[in-house]
Amino acid sequence: GEAGLARIAAERFDVVALDHHMPQETGLEILPRIRALPEAPPVIYVTGSEDSRVAVAALKAGAVDYVWKDLQGHFRELLAEAVATAVLQDRTRREKERAEAEVREARDRAELLLREVNHRVANSLALVAALVRMQANTVTDASARAALEETQTRITAIAGIHRRLYTSNDVRVVAVDAYLATLVEDLDGAMNATGQRHRILLDAVPVEVATDKAVSLGVIVTEIVTNAYKYAYPEGVTGEIRITARRDGNTLRLTVADDGVGWQGAGTPRGTGLGSRIVRAMASNLRAQIDYAQAEKGTAASIDIAL
Repeated sequence: GEAGLARIAAERFDVVALDHHMPQETGLEILPRIRALPEAPPVIYVTGSEDSRVAVAALKAGAVDYVWKDLQGHFRELLAEAVATAVLQDRTRREKERAEAEVREARDRAELLLREVNHRVANSLALVAALVRMQANTVTDASARAALEETQTRITAIAGIHRRLYTSNDVRVVAVDAYLATLVEDLDGAMNATGQRHRILLDAVPVEVATDKAVSLGVIVTEIVTNAYKYAYPEGVTGEIRITARRDGNTLRLTVADDGVGWQGAGTPRGTGLGSRIVRAMASNLRAQIDYAQAEKGTAASIDIAL
């Protein structure tokens, strides 16, 4: 047994025939040591023992086949067939493992490339947002400055998606709770910079959505929160803006609510109405619609998204 192990370790064999009875040990003692070798060859257990328990033990220990040695010598044909089958199966297994390794390597390269793309897109969008902010600072017209600031906020919301993607383990999906937390932080900073001081509260369950849905979702939240900052509360009055994300089966319900003057989605919107059109367009992308709850005060806008 020891001599056989030394030869297997020293050179490459396509297949090993292992007897049960050997001078100082049994094949069942040697078999696990063969299987533990790097690139171990397939093992066929060949023995004259008629004890079926030996065959079962050998197969459980990793032998690919079992051949019983009869006195007439017919086992030689069976052994030849077993060797041919074992070699073919081992070759097929190795080819499959090599192909799977190549697929994994190609997938890893693709994911790395996609993360790099998202990283560069996020940086480019951040640069565009900064340029828009610089342009807004040079504009004297109040309405034009406000329009540019809103544009910057929209760009930042989309850039946040790409920031999430290049740090994610799976670029196909975005964690809604983590993304909304970052988005709320960005919105809070942008709105406070304009002198408005409302509190944004986030309550989101851990759930993942497809990347394209997350983009539309982020734009919707950005528009509704921005409108709430601008129009929900009278000048000089501060209040809360609440964002909740709840899962119900295969549906995610997102709600943005406030306790302000209230608007139920009907009538002429305040401002240019661009924000409302953007919200409807993003909802259409999600194959959903915005629902406004009838409340005594404030506004509560909800959307159901299929996961």
